[in-house]
Amino acid sequence: MQTFEGQQVLVVGGTSGVGLAAAAGFAAAGAEVTVVSRSREKVDEALKSLGDRAHGRTLDIRDDEQVDRFLAAAGAFDHVVVSAGVTPTGRADTLPLPDAYAAMDSKFWGAYRISRQVSIRPGGSLTLVSGYLSVRPGRASALQSAINAALEALGRGLALEFAPIRVNTISPGLLDTPLWDGLPEASRESMFAATVQKLPVGRVGLPEDVAEAILYLAGNAHSTGTTLFVDGGGSIA
Repeated sequence: MQTFEGQQVLVVGGTSGVGLAAAAGFAAAGAEVTVVSRSREKVDEALKSLGDRAHGRTLDIRDDEQVDRFLAAAGAFDHVVVSAGVTPTGRADTLPLPDAYAAMDSKFWGAYRISRQVSIRPGGSLTLVSGYLSVRPGRASALQSAINAALEALGRGLALEFAPIRVNTISPGLLDTPLWDGLPEASRESMFAATVQKLPVGRVGLPEDVAEAILYLAGNAHSTGTTLFVDGGGSIA
């Protein structure tokens, strides 16, 4: 198991799904973890499960001034993970433009705001979370595909601009996370079952699968500018 003993880690979107699993992984490996989310309730709930090594703050990454104030006061981190962002599905000719703009502002520009301002110590890393739709778009996900591809391109560019700070991107496939809790249970189970039939690994992913990859990239001193797919083979199936 990798150790991050004594290191400071920031997880943006660290109160649910992949972000929460990554925060738990870093805390278990000895790091002091700060999780941020727009929801105070979600922050408080996450801290209950993360233990004494975790701290929480509310932050809306769509708000320039909030991001500036938070990062100016936060100091430096050893590793930063950006896993926040809401991207609605819908065909490009039916998804309302305000919803499309909001999705880009949340997932892409939110990551950009954090990346350009956060202070990362020498030897540290920045990890962005995209999604396999960047290379395997669906029939109602052109916007999500574009945002994820843009994040991956951003990660490669920042790896050069921020060197020797390491910058990587994690690209998950379909995961069993609270993101799908709004679907009726039968619809959710049907979606998962159909996905399992297509995936080479024969199962839907879990947040912990992605968290393991995040910790790997944070701890691997020779990895930068890469996109690591953790999709069960979804990008090739």
